[in-house]
Amino acid sequence: MVADRIIVRTSIKFNFSLMKFTLLALIISAAFCPATEALMEQPRPIPLRESGAGRMVPEIKCRALNGTEISLRSLAGKKKAVAVAFTSPTCPLSAKLMPTLAALEKEFAAEGVGFVFIDPTASDTPEAILAAARTHGFSGPMVHDKDMSVTAALGAVSTTEVFVMDPSSTLIYRGAVDDQYGLGYAKDAPKNEWLRDALRATLRGQRPRIAATTAPGCALALPEKKPAATTAVTWHGRVSRIVQANCQDCHRSGGIAPFSLESRDDVVSRVGMIRKVVSKGIMPPWFASPLGERSAFANDRSLTESDRSDLLAWLDGGRPEGNSADAPAPRRWADAEWAIGKPDAIYELPRTVDIKATGKMDYVNIEVETGLMEDKWVQSLEVLPTAPGQVHHVLIFITKTDGSGRRRVQDPNNFFAAYVPGSNILQYPAGYAKKLPRGAVLRFQLHYTPTGSATQDRTRLGVVFAKNPPRYEVKVAAALNPRLSIPPGAENHIEKATLPVSFDVRLLSLMPHAHVRGKSFRYELADPDGTRRTLLNVPRYDFNWQLLYRLAEPPLIPAGSRIEVTAAFDNSANNPANPNPAQRVRWGEQTDDEMLIGYMEYVNPAENPSNPEAAAAIATNTLPAFGRRLDTDKDGRVSKAEAGAVFADLFNGLDADRDGFVTAQEANAGAHR
Repeated sequence: MVADRIIVRTSIKFNFSLMKFTLLALIISAAFCPATEALMEQPRPIPLRESGAGRMVPEIKCRALNGTEISLRSLAGKKKAVAVAFTSPTCPLSAKLMPTLAALEKEFAAEGVGFVFIDPTASDTPEAILAAARTHGFSGPMVHDKDMSVTAALGAVSTTEVFVMDPSSTLIYRGAVDDQYGLGYAKDAPKNEWLRDALRATLRGQRPRIAATTAPGCALALPEKKPAATTAVTWHGRVSRIVQANCQDCHRSGGIAPFSLESRDDVVSRVGMIRKVVSKGIMPPWFASPLGERSAFANDRSLTESDRSDLLAWLDGGRPEGNSADAPAPRRWADAEWAIGKPDAIYELPRTVDIKATGKMDYVNIEVETGLMEDKWVQSLEVLPTAPGQVHHVLIFITKTDGSGRRRVQDPNNFFAAYVPGSNILQYPAGYAKKLPRGAVLRFQLHYTPTGSATQDRTRLGVVFAKNPPRYEVKVAAALNPRLSIPPGAENHIEKATLPVSFDVRLLSLMPHAHVRGKSFRYELADPDGTRRTLLNVPRYDFNWQLLYRLAEPPLIPAGSRIEVTAAFDNSANNPANPNPAQRVRWGEQTDDEMLIGYMEYVNPAENPSNPEAAAAIATNTLPAFGRRLDTDKDGRVSKAEAGAVFADLFNGLDADRDGFVTAQEANAGAHR
């Protein structure tokens, strides 16, 4: 039995002890990295002949940030081995690998191995480079390769690549440090430690078993010595506006992205990575296929074809600056801490959470008392972590108390708010709001992603209350399949969930959810007359970008319809994010488990919270939809036997007169306790 009415009756039964993760945020869009095979990247061995391994490294001279002149060939002659490691504190994947590099440098120092650290990103500052070195305890010289001369001499292609030289300046190994991290995934520990293996082999006077691998990271592009404009597209006249409109919400000073793209120099210093992610459709993050000539979604973030082609033409065509008189005015962002304005209430974690430097972390769950003495209607909300670089997402649920004061979290409509980098605000138009009930306890579920440095977080939620009850209450429902079972090694396993619609609803938005094996997602609507149409098709589902798709023209879904959700899962060894291809995967909360949830945000046009008398009449006489699902004998009430052991605590809390049945009046009264 639910304390709130929902729009559907699911066609499957499920155990709510598994449902504490069920109603995820409907406003999620976040971290950088793809989650399909085509977009993910993991290090992989490459043929020796393509790597340059075994050849002599040319004489390379550079100057460290402390002023010391360095000759790599001379240094190699004085050491038993030298590792030249490319790094950048503003490249997320590079930052994750810094603790491993520091540990290896310390491990091999006594054995005569030297390390040199090269930062090839011109827009990185010496202060940031040295701060990262101090944080991780690097001992070797730090070189800022602003002109990319060292990068060009070695042929480095990413900010995570490492080169190992023996005393004769022979290149023994080039490639990744290990395979713990890649684009789109993280493991608790690496399975292959290629750099350590290469150093051990070099100290023995041998060649490593694997002499070269790819090294996923921020892609590098060498500067053109004499840029020749081969395009009429200029920075000031065209490209600056494309970047402003599509990148700078996150990539700006003070933004949540790891680096800024506010100037031409910023963009030029990231040419390689920008070209890569734009060409592959990774950035801007948008994964829905077009359903017609016009986008069906109000928040469509994809580049238009003209913007995409002009941006790529400029990146590849000499990057002309153009006439400064054509430059747009720079964008301005509010200095206020809260983008929604001063909150009426702020709910903060009662304690700080320690975030480790490396590996993975299980979800952290913390409850926060609201102390509300009456129901409130929330017009706007904003979630603010204090460690945004390490927060993958935050989900906030409303828990309620029964008559005995015991908390219950089994309500399948208890999702309230969420955060992921780049999307932490929810503002409803006039006449729409979410309900925050009297005595509510907020349950924060926090997923942290270690990024190379240990830190702490104390996330807050700010809310602005509507002055009056809304005309429409925004609610959440989901098509889900907690009985999914994905066979070991399956590369394209299909699972489905169906959501029958029991009365007319206005559908506002859709958000697919699966975990790291999720591959694709599709929503389809079957009307009562049998007509079918696609509501959303996501052929490249991405766990790291939990995108909400807000319908530009919210359709009225008639009673008797079905919303059908189909998802494909990749449980094979070809999926870099797959923690265990040999495991049969079932429903579970952690990312190593799986889920199939098709979230929907909706309003019921027949309900009107601004008319208390009508709302009270509905609440008094109608058994909530979840109660109707349990009411198998259709007598308008739920018996203890119908509730079963799974819902025994909830049943006991709602059965106020202790007669062994929960009526519509008792069920709806529970919503206000």
